[in-house]
Amino acid sequence: MLTKRIIPCLDVKNGRTVKGVNFVNLRDAGDPVELAKRYSEEGADELVFLDISATEERRKTLADLVLKVAEAIDIPFTVGGGISSVDDVSILLQNGADKVAINSAAVKDPNLITELSTAFGSQCIVIAIDSKQIEGDWKVHLVGGKVPTELDLFHWAKEVERRGAGEILFTSMDHDGTKNGFANKALSILSELVNIPIIASGGAGTISHFTNTFKEGKADAALAASVFHFLEIKISTLKQTLSEQGIPVRI
Repeated sequence: MLTKRIIPCLDVKNGRTVKGVNFVNLRDAGDPVELAKRYSEEGADELVFLDISATEERRKTLADLVLKVAEAIDIPFTVGGGISSVDDVSILLQNGADKVAINSAAVKDPNLITELSTAFGSQCIVIAIDSKQIEGDWKVHLVGGKVPTELDLFHWAKEVERRGAGEILFTSMDHDGTKNGFANKALSILSELVNIPIIASGGAGTISHFTNTFKEGKADAALAASVFHFLEIKISTLKQTLSEQGIPVRI
């Protein structure tokens, strides 16, 4: 059985790690290089780095900072934010990223997914989907959650798989930063719909939330930020508890 992955997330703005609630009210969470090094040493399985204002500010991801983070860690590293071309991906991979996460650019031009997966392999392409419920339906949002679309979460997930994505990072905007648990019902639907790994994001507050998203949400990996940044949950303790509950993890 494949082990479940624990993935800290660095949301980066102006060179600092930040964290908010429902994608707003950001507060400083520390230096991204120092946090990355700590997570690598603590036993995180992977690390995600999201330059959260790159798309909104119409600029490229912070390649220099990506390089500094990559040099500080020895675990797989996914980078997202402002990526919209083969050249963008090439630069980030050269600077130490193992995978890239695409969101807004993929929705605007779905052919980009096919182009990137053909150029770099599907294992390198993560499609990040930010979604919230509007009148009961899960709708995809762009530009760091600021721009709603009519695109249905589940239809989009099936399309990105068909176009060559290797993984989906699903963030529930309704749950983000609330520490009330992951969107397990939506996650379980996603896991039944597609045959690529699903990373759960948004809502981690307790160890039981991780247990539930693996058992009820059927997630392949769980991503969290503030509970790790502010030492509310230690990765080693989390993994030990998950293992004791019969969830396969890398200790």
